[in-house]
Amino acid sequence: MSTTTNRRSVVTPPTGPESSSQQRMLSEPELRGRARRRQAAVDVLGVAVWGSAAMAVTLWLSAGPVDLSGVGQVLVAAGIVAGMVGTDLVLVMLVLAARVPFIDRLVGHDAAMVQHGKLGKPALYLLLTHAGLLVVGYAIESHENVVAEAVALWGTSDVLLAVLALVGFVAVVWTSVVAVRKVLPYEVWHGVHLLSYVAVGLAIPHQLSQGQVLAQGSWERVYWVVLYVVAFASVAVFRFGLPMVRSLRHRVVVVGVERIGAEVVSLYLRGRALTELQARGGQFFMWRFWTGATWWHAHPISLSAAPTADGMRVTVRALGRGSAQLGSLQPGTRVSFAGPYGVFTDRVRTSTRVAVAASGIGVTPVRAFLERLDAPAGAVTVLLRGRSPRETSLWQEVIDLAHARGYRVFTSIGPRGSGTGGWLSSSDTARGVSAASVFPNLRQSDLYVCGPGRWSDLVEQDALRAGLPATHLHRERFDW
Repeated sequence: MSTTTNRRSVVTPPTGPESSSQQRMLSEPELRGRARRRQAAVDVLGVAVWGSAAMAVTLWLSAGPVDLSGVGQVLVAAGIVAGMVGTDLVLVMLVLAARVPFIDRLVGHDAAMVQHGKLGKPALYLLLTHAGLLVVGYAIESHENVVAEAVALWGTSDVLLAVLALVGFVAVVWTSVVAVRKVLPYEVWHGVHLLSYVAVGLAIPHQLSQGQVLAQGSWERVYWVVLYVVAFASVAVFRFGLPMVRSLRHRVVVVGVERIGAEVVSLYLRGRALTELQARGGQFFMWRFWTGATWWHAHPISLSAAPTADGMRVTVRALGRGSAQLGSLQPGTRVSFAGPYGVFTDRVRTSTRVAVAASGIGVTPVRAFLERLDAPAGAVTVLLRGRSPRETSLWQEVIDLAHARGYRVFTSIGPRGSGTGGWLSSSDTARGVSAASVFPNLRQSDLYVCGPGRWSDLVEQDALRAGLPATHLHRERFDW
């Protein structure tokens, strides 16, 4: 590991949308108070999610007298409850994936999608249980065999639609399994996931046709319809409507392409009234570049410089055919976008002390984050990691920014080591370098980590072992 040289460069003062927030540096008590308020809001959101599942059970309990006098009735009742809770979780999943600004500001897009993914299997298991218990329960009640009962049930149009919805949801969950997802092109995975909207819609007639719980004119039915309206409205407005309106209003185009490495290019974008987006260094957008070769693929790319009133810069590494084609974009190419997203910003800080670890193309949000970070000199330590000198794009810009503000920068280049310090080079690991030795006062700092998934996992584990509170860890993920 080596420290950087004392080279300094002039860094211009903030002039973009964040400049007004930099007039007064927040104190330690103010940062902790802001963090507590944010955590309280996150807790309320979690309670609301599980409260909605409990409410689904309440709907069944309040619908009328419950007959549990026989095995068949018990199975049918359990099946109904499983179906309602499972459907509720699916609607929650839709809201989490809808990129609602309020949720994004609280937990970030990445964390919301992690929770979205965690709910997938429980929701699917509940829906499968719903179907199985109802078939068996009705078969016992009608003294029919299970196969005959299943055929009789599936003969009705609303149940057939529900079966198709269940098949679609099985496909969505199956393609989300890590082993499967790794071999699928993003476009295939994304296309299958669009089935979730269709699947949820197909199940509506089946649910509303059942008078046991969602009877016509009942408050239970009104509540259930409102849940659907909220979920689909969230998707329609924030996933599709708002990005379309913003893209049309701000008229972003490519104005320049700069190759800064063998596989890395910076794209310079220009638009109008970009301050209205309230983007911050460290956030990312979903970009779609309108050329014949690139229009079909939306790219999640972080800002690599703090945005200004009329310009933004993103830096991308060629990791596949889609991203490789961005290096050939021509000035004037129209750009549509969704965002900004993510909480890899100073808004989630809890302390005036900041530690930053970046690897590979993960330096891009770090570079933008540092540009507008309000932290005192000596309070920030940055670790830049690369397997070879080929992976040092934007490093000099980070070094210049850090030196101009009195921050410390360390670099670690070379093959990774092994053991607990395996996120550093083998030479650094052999010398016993660790998160605790790189970052002073780590337990009292906020740690920002951005890089490949496995590497980031190792940084996180090392930092937590060194005593970093989990709430002080902020991470940007690049996987989908």
